[in-house]
Amino acid sequence: MSHHAISLRGLLEEAYRTTAWHGPNLKTALRGVSLRHAIWRPRPGRPSVWGLLLHCAFWKHRVRMRILGADEPFARAGANFPHLPSQTDAKHWRADVRLLDREHAALLDVLDALPPRALDRRSRGHRQTPREMLVGIALHDTYHAGQIRALRKLAEARVPRAR
Repeated sequence: MSHHAISLRGLLEEAYRTTAWHGPNLKTALRGVSLRHAIWRPRPGRPSVWGLLLHCAFWKHRVRMRILGADEPFARAGANFPHLPSQTDAKHWRADVRLLDREHAALLDVLDALPPRALDRRSRGHRQTPREMLVGIALHDTYHAGQIRALRKLAEARVPRAR
């Protein structure tokens, strides 16, 4: 594995699950979210924490497909902000948290398999190189981790926990 791949891997992991200097990463932002807070929206048409989780999983999947030059469909219907399951219960919430974990792991597997010189070659049909897309997805995770933290605080102020 090249030095660049290690740096990219470290960046992806910091944004997703390891200790980050900038504050909570995506996994930390999602840890302990109650079901009531996961589905709460600040107003109609705005994303929920659950919707942001699926959005992050979708884009990890899309970046992986772009790098591979593949077109495997995402596990959930809808693009960009996939549809929440028809049953918004704890079982489905946990399943979607696992989906996000699997998409992250699959993206790391693609990075680990890439030859170093392939990181800076444009992916077929895309303007960005794999390196640019991987840095972008780390920034995407960081952005949405902050957004999820803000939504959680709003939800906690407006939606009491179930007793």
